[in-house]
Amino acid sequence: MNQLVEEKEQKNTQEISRSRKLVGQAALVVALIAISMSIFQFYSAGFRMLPAMQHRAIHLSFALVLSFLLYPGSKGQHQKISFLDYLFAILSIAIGLYLVIEYKELIYRAGDPIFLDLLMGFIALFLVLEATRRVMGWPIVIVALAFLFYAYFGPYMPSAIAHKGYTLKRIIDHMYLTTQGIYGVAIYVSSTFVFTFVLFGALLEATGGSQFFIDFAFALTGRHRGGPAKAAVLSSGLMGMISGSAFANVITTGTFTIPLMKSVGYSPVFAGAVEAAASAGGQIAPPVMGAAAFIMAEMLGISYGKLIIYAALPALLYFLAVGVMVDFRAGKLGISGVSKEKLPKLIPILKKGGHLIFPPIAIIYFLVVGYTPIKASFYAIIITFIASMFRKETRLTPKRLMIAFEKGATNALSIVAACAAAGIIVGVVTLTGLGLKFASLIVDLSAGNLMLALFLTMISCIIFGMGMPTTALYVILATLVAPALVRMGVIPVAAHLFIFYFGVFAALTPPVALSSYLAASIAKADGVKTALAGLKLALAAFLMPYIFALSPSLLLIDTSIGKILWILFTSLLGIFSLAGSIEGYFLIDNIDIPKRLVLFVSALSLIVPTVITDTIGFAGVGLVSISMMIRKAKQRREEKG
Repeated sequence: MNQLVEEKEQKNTQEISRSRKLVGQAALVVALIAISMSIFQFYSAGFRMLPAMQHRAIHLSFALVLSFLLYPGSKGQHQKISFLDYLFAILSIAIGLYLVIEYKELIYRAGDPIFLDLLMGFIALFLVLEATRRVMGWPIVIVALAFLFYAYFGPYMPSAIAHKGYTLKRIIDHMYLTTQGIYGVAIYVSSTFVFTFVLFGALLEATGGSQFFIDFAFALTGRHRGGPAKAAVLSSGLMGMISGSAFANVITTGTFTIPLMKSVGYSPVFAGAVEAAASAGGQIAPPVMGAAAFIMAEMLGISYGKLIIYAALPALLYFLAVGVMVDFRAGKLGISGVSKEKLPKLIPILKKGGHLIFPPIAIIYFLVVGYTPIKASFYAIIITFIASMFRKETRLTPKRLMIAFEKGATNALSIVAACAAAGIIVGVVTLTGLGLKFASLIVDLSAGNLMLALFLTMISCIIFGMGMPTTALYVILATLVAPALVRMGVIPVAAHLFIFYFGVFAALTPPVALSSYLAASIAKADGVKTALAGLKLALAAFLMPYIFALSPSLLLIDTSIGKILWILFTSLLGIFSLAGSIEGYFLIDNIDIPKRLVLFVSALSLIVPTVITDTIGFAGVGLVSISMMIRKAKQRREEKG
């Protein structure tokens, strides 16, 4: 069974990965570089970190070297590393060493770069774009190039976004020699706490932590109506707390949950959609939430511990929403839970792997009590190592440890590439003032109407997000779009979480719904149908941001217990209404189209936190519930008569 699972996981990993499968000396060299990167990052996190620019330069150089050695430039180069790859790897080392060695000299001549500074900067720009193309594909590279052209050809742009234009010298200087471009806030975050969190996830996975969370979820939910689907939701949420990656969630949990969902009666399309929707939700689940959340805390100037408190309730409601949807679908199809004999036993699971829950708990504790994310993740790694020693099966032997260190570095490459490319885009925004222009454009188009501004922002997020990784997308939207919402009265943390949510779920929105396509490949289902079904399941995520943008009480900000309970109650009622309207099943029975329309209107009404809209929502849900109870009573009388 384990061998079959491993074969499936390898197959699905290859389907979404462009990386080479190296063997022999080349594989050994790459492994040593990856392990060295993880050791450098781990030492920096816990003991001593170099000055900001030097640390970021080494971090990016490591990532670029690994990217060129692991990711081929074209389809015909998968078997071996080419001369050009080695050349790019050497140049990647050179641009990092140059910043480290010339660090003091560069400070002295800030704003007046010499020819060699500009040459190294030009090479750095090229290498970042080429590495990003290999690791992430063309979409984000095209966007970055478009922004660079915008910086140069500013005077020839439409008047609404025109600027004076900048020389190549100024653009390269800004991108390479300052902390406003490539080595800006995104790379700062990826080079500090994000990498250590990724390393933490790799170590916990090496202990068998991912399997423990999957078994734990099945033991808790498997016996209930639609049990395997609920287990998929719960296990993906638990895995998301560690990995922060939708792809990792689909591969890790989907291999188990999708076949089980199909075995109890769910269609392949729906099984894949459940896994895709739940896995995407992993990116909004504290404490990790993906790399973008760390950047958000930095941009907002708040501690990451505070941010995960703000994000906790909306994330919980999202997973409840998906859980309600799968429960209603199970009720509609008459799908019961898995028999007790086929489920893992809770007590043996806890005995075997219960000690592995301490590292995630520790990381939450450290963040909440005020440790910085980098220190929290550093100590969590140490606790993971200690916890693994309690049982032979979970023990991190030297071999397992080195494999986890290698995997931690290679898992981080897509994040580093996205952050570096996002740095170019943000560098152009800060250089040209485009952010202010874009924010003014949204304010003008919405004519002061906040709901319209939120809708326009949502559309912008979804359009930008098609084919772009969440981290890079968030950085772009935070500089371009979030200021408009803040200007219109949305509190900053709600504005940033608003764009973060739509940035995450843009990846679940067709036509570029990669998580859904991956889940579809495991389920052997149609990709487009799975993507559409996944979008339908995740519709709650399209309502939640409006709720907390209009009422920050959902984020536990400036509120009271009474307000929190009220918002929670109306949100839950809205979630049940939305699920019923979509599935055509509400609580205990199927419902017809008129009732579905009433529930949909009720769900929309409960978004806006006013007495009138709440009354409309309550009335709609009440009418449908009473109507169903009357119909059920009539059916029972007819059966008795």
